[in-house]
Amino acid sequence: MHIHALDSYCPGSSPVHRLDPRVKLSLVGLFILTAALVPDRKWAAFGALEGLVLLATFLSRVGWVRVQRRSAVALPFTLAALTVVFSTPGRVLWSVPLPGFLLSITEAGVFRFLSILARSYLSVQAAVLLAATTPFPDLLWGMRALRVPQVLVTITGFLYRYLFVLADEARRMLQAREARSAAPDGKGGGSVAWRARVTGSMAGTLFLRSYERSERIYLAMLARGYDGTVRTLSPPSLRRVARAVGLLVGMLLAALLLLTFDV
Repeated sequence: MHIHALDSYCPGSSPVHRLDPRVKLSLVGLFILTAALVPDRKWAAFGALEGLVLLATFLSRVGWVRVQRRSAVALPFTLAALTVVFSTPGRVLWSVPLPGFLLSITEAGVFRFLSILARSYLSVQAAVLLAATTPFPDLLWGMRALRVPQVLVTITGFLYRYLFVLADEARRMLQAREARSAAPDGKGGGSVAWRARVTGSMAGTLFLRSYERSERIYLAMLARGYDGTVRTLSPPSLRRVARAVGLLVGMLLAALLLLTFDV
């Protein structure tokens, strides 16, 4: 197993690391829900949520740069909401005449896009921090304890566990391709069309190998008594400190959301 970049957990003994997985999952879910419900242009509320993330990052001691770098990967996906800049009615800031219609950027559309960007980035930061401070088996156990559907928990567990295996398999196939397509310039032989054809064949081969491997693994698990349930021998009890932290942060998020609606 050579693929370690897929595992984002950072071992540590900080208060955030020691917090019960059930509490962390619940708080992250509430945080994302709060960020999604905050109205547009409530920059003070977005700033307060960012302050909570930065405080949790400081307490976790995983590094602000690490969290921000991993969160920035999701920023390009927010460009899918860029159309609201043109489709939201409001005061026109800039317009471009195009054949058949006039493309206009509105002030309300810009503010809405920035609000969507803030919500998305806050949510990703919370998820990255959760993954960096909680081992994946503890996340799965927390999901089961919170009554997340068993099928979803099982699929998530198998996807994470065998993603490393598939990544290693793909790496070996790439190395084999490079070893069989060497050129005098050292950049690999074959035209672009040849490389595209080989890449398609590799993707199909990887799919077939993955399918066959999954059947073998499932039959082996059935032979060992697997019935779809992953059991924990001694589940930990929820401590008072964890309850207090969950209640306090939950009340802060609720109060912040109420203030944004001027209740």
